[in-house]
Amino acid sequence: MVFMEATHIPAGTSVPRERVFCVRKLSKTYGSGSTTVHALAGVDLDLFSGELIVLLGPSGGGKTTLLNNLGGLDTPTSGELYYRDLDLTSADESELTRYRRNAVGFVFQFYNLIPSLTARENVGLITEIARDPMPPEEALEMVNLGARLDHFPAQLSGGEQQRVAIARAIAKRPQVLLCDEPTGALDVRTGIVVLEAIDRINRDLGTLTVVITHNAVMADMADRVVHFSDGRVQQVRENSFRVAPQTLKW
Repeated sequence: MVFMEATHIPAGTSVPRERVFCVRKLSKTYGSGSTTVHALAGVDLDLFSGELIVLLGPSGGGKTTLLNNLGGLDTPTSGELYYRDLDLTSADESELTRYRRNAVGFVFQFYNLIPSLTARENVGLITEIARDPMPPEEALEMVNLGARLDHFPAQLSGGEQQRVAIARAIAKRPQVLLCDEPTGALDVRTGIVVLEAIDRINRDLGTLTVVITHNAVMADMADRVVHFSDGRVQQVRENSFRVAPQTLKW
């Protein structure tokens, strides 16, 4: 099945968007008995094509667990989780591998670049296994690193390394970009440059983008803001318009 939703229209658009994720009563528990941790406790959420979503909430609230379930890095304990017509709760490991390889790009707080490879070569690792990749040079140009193609990670600043990681994630043209604290290790000025790259990719490629952050200021750059706490969605706020990252009031 392919989910469509006619009632939700992301900010700044005039037509319904395709529902990419359908999440219903999603739960994830770790441990057992007195050590049981309810990381997710009945999450209901819809995510739509082309949206930029910011997940806000305290540490331990369930944001990263949700992101890992959306990305097929972890599986829920109970509930429903659909990516388009793929049931991620019942998919086997080979299906999840194909899903992660073809549909999802990941960006984490730490860059995980290979030190002995240039920026171009780090991005090229992904394009070698993708179905319809963009050239590494094109991906790096999208994050304004066209002049740093042949630099090694040690020759790049922290913000530049994170942008290489973003280029690597989007080079396979993913339908979904999942970012877990992408600016967490960066100063404010460098973080804004990274957010500009994420914002551009969302707008130019139409990639559903989900960004986890503790920084409430970043909420203004989103179409919708999902407040998370105690493993649950506490509030969903839709912005009437998106603020450009460089104009955020830090």
